[in-house]
Amino acid sequence: MDQTTKEPGADAPASNARRRLLKGGAAAGGGLLFGFSLFGCSRTPESDRKEPPSETAVGQAATAMSNRPPGLAHDAFVRIDREGIVTLIVHKVEMGQGTFTSMPMLLAEELGADLTRVKLEQAPADNTLYADPLLGGQVTGGSTSVRAAYKPLREAGAKVRTVLVQAAADAWKVPVGELKVVAGTIRHDGSNRTMHFGEVVDAASKLPFPATVKLKDPADFALVGKPLKRLDSPAKVDGSALFGIDARLPGMGIAAVAASPVMGGKVAFVDEQKAMAVKGVRQVLRIEGAVAVVADNFWTAKQGLAAAAPRFDDGANANVSSASIRADMDKASQGTGAVARDTGDALKVLDGQGGRRIDAVYELPFLAHATMEPMNCTVDLRADGCDLWVGTQVPALAQGAAARLTGLAVEKVKVHNFYLGGGFGRRLEVDNVIQAVAFAKLAKGPLKIVWTREEDIQHDMYRPYYLDRIAARLDDKGMPLAWFHRVTGSSIMARFAPPLVKDGVDPDAVEGAADLQYALPAMRVEYVRHEPAGLATAFWRGVGPTHNVFVVESFIDELAYASKTDPVAFRRSLLQKSPRTLAVLDLAARRAGWGKPLAPVAGRKVGRGVSTQFAFGTYMAQVAEVSVGPDGDVRVHRVVCAVDCGQQINPDTIAAQVEGGVVFGLSAALWGEVTLDKGRVRQTNFGDYRVMRMSEAPAVEVVLVDSRDEPGGIGEPGTAGIAPALANAVFAATGRRVRKLPIGEQLGKA
Repeated sequence: MDQTTKEPGADAPASNARRRLLKGGAAAGGGLLFGFSLFGCSRTPESDRKEPPSETAVGQAATAMSNRPPGLAHDAFVRIDREGIVTLIVHKVEMGQGTFTSMPMLLAEELGADLTRVKLEQAPADNTLYADPLLGGQVTGGSTSVRAAYKPLREAGAKVRTVLVQAAADAWKVPVGELKVVAGTIRHDGSNRTMHFGEVVDAASKLPFPATVKLKDPADFALVGKPLKRLDSPAKVDGSALFGIDARLPGMGIAAVAASPVMGGKVAFVDEQKAMAVKGVRQVLRIEGAVAVVADNFWTAKQGLAAAAPRFDDGANANVSSASIRADMDKASQGTGAVARDTGDALKVLDGQGGRRIDAVYELPFLAHATMEPMNCTVDLRADGCDLWVGTQVPALAQGAAARLTGLAVEKVKVHNFYLGGGFGRRLEVDNVIQAVAFAKLAKGPLKIVWTREEDIQHDMYRPYYLDRIAARLDDKGMPLAWFHRVTGSSIMARFAPPLVKDGVDPDAVEGAADLQYALPAMRVEYVRHEPAGLATAFWRGVGPTHNVFVVESFIDELAYASKTDPVAFRRSLLQKSPRTLAVLDLAARRAGWGKPLAPVAGRKVGRGVSTQFAFGTYMAQVAEVSVGPDGDVRVHRVVCAVDCGQQINPDTIAAQVEGGVVFGLSAALWGEVTLDKGRVRQTNFGDYRVMRMSEAPAVEVVLVDSRDEPGGIGEPGTAGIAPALANAVFAATGRRVRKLPIGEQLGKA
């Protein structure tokens, strides 16, 4: 596949033209441009709106996005030129998850296109035309890309194929049923005639699309379900792939930034004279909470920033610490929360007599995203418009935030999106865009803002700190009679999409807690919203499940131990009404050799741990094998993951996503922690915010269940399931129950 190297959105047709194309095909640029309303259009689009949104921050912009009625139009455009090249305008971004391979596979499967002759263009910012129906806006996140596009993209391909074949049949004066489509070629076996797509696009442009099409039976798939090589890999290997940080503009200044180390702090002093004395420094820019030094290159900008030696007034959060946050969280967790689920009078059963009651408190720390590409944004701000070059998961939010800050109409702001050097939810936020535009208003000419690694980690928007109180009562046979779980933490949805928070319950905060696959006769789940001082929180590779699966699966293990039952057998007894979860549990246990002794490791204790989950539409079970040294050093030797994600698009991508998710989750579970002292984040770089090295990575075995069910998400489940499997393995090895992460700290290993 040849991915276009043009800046995303640079030559995108105007929104009015796009809407006209909903009615059919149109000749364009010597070919055919097909427009499809993939998810239906039940309302008048707003892309002609002249006023920018009233929001000035990403949270408020997201609020407006989520307030839009359901049924937003999403147009996927398929362009075929007279050479037969197929171009798909992709509504999702590529941040390593494989969408730039899976999306063209879905289209080409039903279109009958040659995948090597499919090009991609990134969709421009447009929250009306490119809204994901599962997320309510132009967003890449939540493991929704394939889930949302699986059927619509296939239907788009089938509709285009239908008019192309009809045009060929009309030209040859043969029945449509006698024609076949293979690799971009239409063939009539009876007369041995062939035409490629480009030869019929003009005639096809005059034909109406069918209202409905019959899609392939999955058994007949030629591409979908096959282990194909990633189409974006060659460009990433040879260095031609462009990321936001690669943006280059004539005359552009490059800036290093220092923001207040304490949230809410303000600039108190900047030595502009010393900064300007550094050769190559162009400007010193100052906004309320940050300083930027602009220079010819980034190294010079850093030197100038060091010379500027900015100082800050810390403000109200100067005394915030990890201890104070934890104390406030603990106090909040003792109050009654909003009810997310309540069945079987769990509180009464829990406080009753007979059997055994078990209580526990679990804690998970703040976590940084630490993406390999630090936050950056390039801005060209002019009197008549603004262009942004950035890698973002939310291009329409970036566009809206820039419009508001500049006073420009929305259509005057163009977002040129790129490959993302890691997202994990960090680039669902546009704080970097807001900062860059604020500095650009003061700059002379185009400006690129690049955060250092230290700035990136210390000014992240963090995975929330959670403190969970959980309890259960077991009967005399060790089986659960009642289950209680109170989640306490900040609400990301209350900021990002307020309408989704109903009756005080943040649906993300309780995902993986309120929707268990286990059959529990009485169950109550509560949510206590508590916003910590001094830090902003955000999504982190599946926020709710990454914390709730750890709590639930660790506590299930506690109950199994209390009932003197094997952890896999205990789970099996509770999963009889959840056949797909039970199936992945059995598969993972079998492949891991559950019940068989582990090979000894000299001077170390060994153990296995297990977890199951249903999250993001995917069923998964993991078994981790670990060894623990006398000093508490934990080494993970092997992880087996059984995955039922429904219909597989590209098995190789699925396996890679699970493997990467496991390593990402292991880093967090073993060492990940953001702490504060005097309002300041103490971690600065990979030296003290540790990530797993290649030499530390375990062997990860991914076993996929063959399924024809609707696809589930795959980007986040691997991360969510590994922490409890690891913690349970540590318990099996040492007898020490880990209820607080990171595990390394709890076992005495720095």
